[in-house]
Amino acid sequence: MRHARRRMVRRVTRLAAVGGLLLGGAMVTQAVASEPAAPSALPRTTAQSAADTGSDLVSRLGTARTAGSWIGADGRPVVAVTDEKAAAQVKRAGATAKMVEHSMKDLKSATGTLRSAPRVAGTSWAMDYRTNEVVVRADSTVSAADWSRMTELAERIGGFVRMERTEGTFTTRVNGAQPILSTGGRCSAGFNVTDGQTDFILTAGHCGPTGSVWFADNRGRTQIGKTVEQNFPGADFSLVRYDSGRAGDGAEVVAIGNGNGVRITGVADPTVGQRVFRSGSTSGLRDGTVTALNATVNYPEGTVTGLIETNVCAEPGDSGGPMFSEGIALGVTSGGSGDCTVGGTTYFQPVTKAMTDLGVQMIVARQQAGSGAGQQSASPAPSAAATQGAVAPGAASPGSSAPAGGVSTTAGTLLARLTDTRNIGPGLLVIGGSLIALVATRYIRAEQDRKAYQRHYSATWG
Repeated sequence: MRHARRRMVRRVTRLAAVGGLLLGGAMVTQAVASEPAAPSALPRTTAQSAADTGSDLVSRLGTARTAGSWIGADGRPVVAVTDEKAAAQVKRAGATAKMVEHSMKDLKSATGTLRSAPRVAGTSWAMDYRTNEVVVRADSTVSAADWSRMTELAERIGGFVRMERTEGTFTTRVNGAQPILSTGGRCSAGFNVTDGQTDFILTAGHCGPTGSVWFADNRGRTQIGKTVEQNFPGADFSLVRYDSGRAGDGAEVVAIGNGNGVRITGVADPTVGQRVFRSGSTSGLRDGTVTALNATVNYPEGTVTGLIETNVCAEPGDSGGPMFSEGIALGVTSGGSGDCTVGGTTYFQPVTKAMTDLGVQMIVARQQAGSGAGQQSASPAPSAAATQGAVAPGAASPGSSAPAGGVSTTAGTLLARLTDTRNIGPGLLVIGGSLIALVATRYIRAEQDRKAYQRHYSATWG
């Protein structure tokens, strides 16, 4: 009876150990499959995936059969198409097709005609993909005669050119993240970039000409650096070289106010309909959506093309400040109309073009599992408690605008890492315990067999 119980215990132990090996193997496989990308790999956001799908379809079908793409209310890409065959291809790719009358060629032809007409300061235009129109806006400084001439030009182009009057004036926002000051006024630091040897602040070009000296305080005691390259008008970006040559700790973080910052983990072009955030030294953190791309604005100082149009508000002093989404750098603040009391339209210089022209790269954070970098807040309004990978910045300085001191990481203790189900530690522990159980049962059986043999031998041979 006693031997039968022992055999039963051994069998149950062996079965449990084998089950443990299978379970541990499955846990390790799942953990490896869900392992995050290597630190050097940039994250791919939901908005980027939808934007890439729409852009790929537009590129594949051509400008004669499409008229742009955007992110729909359901988060899926929408592509404007001009024929049923193109619509079928869009649907097969998992996107939504919208039939429109005018192709991208028509829209571009209209903007080309507007660009070739005599320049009128205080006007702007952009292609509205969702309405299949070119929208021309004129601020309060545009005279009735100029408005009448532009309206006549729009009518000659076609009924898909819509004219709108807007309150306020289209101005650059000199007066961000952190404030930077010079004799030309106050701007906001945008993003930290590098050419591999020296670090710079990427900010708006209208903030100051080449040679402008920038300070962190309005008394001119703490010098930050000097503008070494500027492009304005035409585009709107400039490069401020740090006096020390280095951006310092937390160079990958931009300030959003109230002692908080957002880690920048990559760079991309935005898409129409994408939710975006902007930070500035005057109005702080604000959010909205991208309403158009490749916009043209006729500022009093000159014409700037290729801008991102948004319904995010901005005010004087916000110029050059960063625009981002899900931790991805998108643009620096150029200008617009309105303010953050009544709302308005704000335009941004795409960082991708600026970086290409300047020959620099964005300083980005290394992605860590569970760090939250690059996560977009789901709250309806921006806040320090619900930000896109928000961290506590500590003592901030311009450009190096939010050092990531005191930020919690996923390193933790050894025990925390081993028991984290997202890691392979728990699976390895189960496998190790199961192997020990198998070895133990084998050893116990061998020892019992040896003792039984000794007893049998002693009884037989005396």
